[in-house]
Amino acid sequence: MSGLAEFKAELQKHANPKQAQLLQRFFKTAEGEYGAGDVFLGIKVPIQRSIAKKYKEMTLPEIQELLNSKIHEHRMCALFILIDMYKKSSDKKQIFEFYLTNYKNINNWDLVDLSAPNIVGDYLLSQPRKVLYELAKSDNLWKKRIAVLATYTFLRSNQFEDTLKIAGILLHDSHDLIHKAVGWMLREAGKRNLQLEEQFLKKHYKTMPRTMLRYAIEKFSENKRKFYLRK
Repeated sequence: MSGLAEFKAELQKHANPKQAQLLQRFFKTAEGEYGAGDVFLGIKVPIQRSIAKKYKEMTLPEIQELLNSKIHEHRMCALFILIDMYKKSSDKKQIFEFYLTNYKNINNWDLVDLSAPNIVGDYLLSQPRKVLYELAKSDNLWKKRIAVLATYTFLRSNQFEDTLKIAGILLHDSHDLIHKAVGWMLREAGKRNLQLEEQFLKKHYKTMPRTMLRYAIEKFSENKRKFYLRK
């Protein structure tokens, strides 16, 4: 049995059909929903992380095969392994580019959230960031979420400009998953520089989506939340 076959077999041993049914609903996998076609085995994330660590020597072609899978846990473990490979690699550009070519396979919010800051954000810390704006202006939901989540890495280095600019680009996006992501990053920006977050909010709070606003002001005092929630 090959290493990839062993990995799939080990993962399958932990499948939980009852948990899988719950996850199928939670991650909106019905026809017409954002996660349509995603298939879950029902395996908890810590177990997936543990199994992925055992197979961290996988090659990029093997990771590609897992990313092509309809099974959510295959793709998640592939990303855990890819992040580890990226951290150790002397050719981070190759893995960054490999990641972006696979955006169609990084097609649920948890997959984006665990990987975009660790690969896209980390790589672009020391590179021109034009590609982020191309992603943010895309018609693809996952490209847009990758763009905004990648800026989480910049925020950790107290770099705020790209988060606020991309928030502006996505301010009136129609999708709830983008509202939540932008609001979350605005909140994270505010943890580090409240003045900058409030400058953005005072300019946009009357017109931004309600979900985005609620996420952005979640840590504010009750009085301040009430102020922003008044249109």
